[in-house]
Amino acid sequence: MQTLGEYQGSGFTDRRYVVRRGDGQVLLLSRLLYLVVSSIDGTRDTETISHRVCGRFGAEVTPENIAYLINKKLTPLGVTVLLGELAQDCDDAPTSDLLLSLRGHRVIFHEARVARIASALSWLHRPPVVALALAGTAAVDIWLFAIHGAMTPLLQVLEQPVWMLAVFLLTVASLLFHEFGHASACRYSGAVPGKIGCGIYLIWPALYTDVTDVYRINRGGRLRTGLGGVYFNAVFMLALAACYLLTGQAFFLASVYLAHFEILEQLMPALRLDGYYILGDLAGVPDLYGKVKPILRSLLPGRAHAETVGLKRSARTIIATWVLTMIPLLIAEAAYALWNLPRLVTTAFRSLVDQLLGTVEAFGAGHPAAGTVGVIGALMLACPMAGGAYLIGRVLARLVRAARHTTRGKPALRLALGAASCVGTCALAAAWWQGMTPEPLPRSAPVAPLLQPGVPRTGATESSPAQLPASSPPAAPSLGPQPTRRPGTVVPDRSPHAVVTPPSPTAHPATAPPPAARTTLPPSSSAHVTPSGATSTATPSGSATASASPSSAPPSVTASPSTPAPTLSSPNPS
Repeated sequence: MQTLGEYQGSGFTDRRYVVRRGDGQVLLLSRLLYLVVSSIDGTRDTETISHRVCGRFGAEVTPENIAYLINKKLTPLGVTVLLGELAQDCDDAPTSDLLLSLRGHRVIFHEARVARIASALSWLHRPPVVALALAGTAAVDIWLFAIHGAMTPLLQVLEQPVWMLAVFLLTVASLLFHEFGHASACRYSGAVPGKIGCGIYLIWPALYTDVTDVYRINRGGRLRTGLGGVYFNAVFMLALAACYLLTGQAFFLASVYLAHFEILEQLMPALRLDGYYILGDLAGVPDLYGKVKPILRSLLPGRAHAETVGLKRSARTIIATWVLTMIPLLIAEAAYALWNLPRLVTTAFRSLVDQLLGTVEAFGAGHPAAGTVGVIGALMLACPMAGGAYLIGRVLARLVRAARHTTRGKPALRLALGAASCVGTCALAAAWWQGMTPEPLPRSAPVAPLLQPGVPRTGATESSPAQLPASSPPAAPSLGPQPTRRPGTVVPDRSPHAVVTPPSPTAHPATAPPPAARTTLPPSSSAHVTPSGATSTATPSGSATASASPSSAPPSVTASPSTPAPTLSSPNPS
């Protein structure tokens, strides 16, 4: 157990303190619980602990109060264990099973190596250097978009498989550099960065940085750590522009163009990426998703929730604005995806089959570069398909558990909810079956034929020569339809041709948290206890920046389960 001190810049009306369990899980505790934890050393009895806590807390806390807090509050949180149970593991300690968190963590750089590299790069966060880098990035953007043109180099790259491989490798390097931006900003701000690793965020591979230690520094340091990833993206773009000036190779400018989409994606606060943790740091409330339900209830007349009463007015305003913006957006996106599900599945499966066949043909014809690009494209198609199936399964399982919990002991409500679910499912299935939903996209020529060898270059609706009327004059030789090239058709971080891996969460969740990941604080459940000033909140501990952010207290004790999250990018889906 490690005590990290007061959570500075908190959005709560009372003071909160941060501790980290042995498994890496981070918890927010009230001042009273924090003093109790700080006084436990394995040898003191409850009477000795009571004397130490009374002197620091400024109020009487009896040995019976201490025993109650330890047995009923700290032990269930996994913070303390009885002497006879030291050999037992803490598997039953509460953690939050975050839906939008990083999964399958694998370490790439351990703490010692991250510390050395972060120290070497920390000078980039000095204010004069930051000002020069941002000014240079602005100049490059003005030149690229207003003078030179950003789409031309991208289209040039799409015609050359080898250049496409170069763009892919540069994109991966940019994601890794993004994570070191979080780590170096953490080090520059006075905290200790943790490991850098990878995992799966939603349906995409992602990188993360564990910056959980930022919980013990001020708000400015946490914001610097959260923004460090996208700042390093800007620095990386400057380096790419310099390489273009030295070599004249178009793939450097194409990588600069795609890096802008990476930055925009990271700053979106809808998912547990950099923008989510930055917004949490501004509000002083690390786990924004944990406040969705209390905020929605508090918006109803006469339904003020206990968890929102303890928030400062500024924090409530920020969170309420976020909830009213993001929740409808997420619901609309989910409904749109369900309505178009047959179209998505059919088109994706057909594209995957064509890509695999074309890749095999490329290798068989002796074109290893085109074949390698085909393999990357196939992986970029298969990964979201498998991840989407897994995500749908998890969402359905959560909905079923939530429905069972809500309707427990209410058979009439459970029956009505089950009937409504069946009607909705049948209606959606009927719409799919009857073709009321959009049809799958027709076959079309690939945007870059060299990247998809073997894929048909003509649409399925074209007439063959045998189908032409006998009276028709002979047609001139045709090279096949030429693809229409529009800027809107280039999807930098989702297209199998662009092969840009989205950022992971920053443990601040750089690209959710634990890992991308930055640590997030979990939703909390509340209980009450007689001693005054005992509140606790459990929060995930890694920041994948999955980036991370997790006070005298009222007479109630609140405990919220949480999961360890490596911090923060970036889920970098950084």
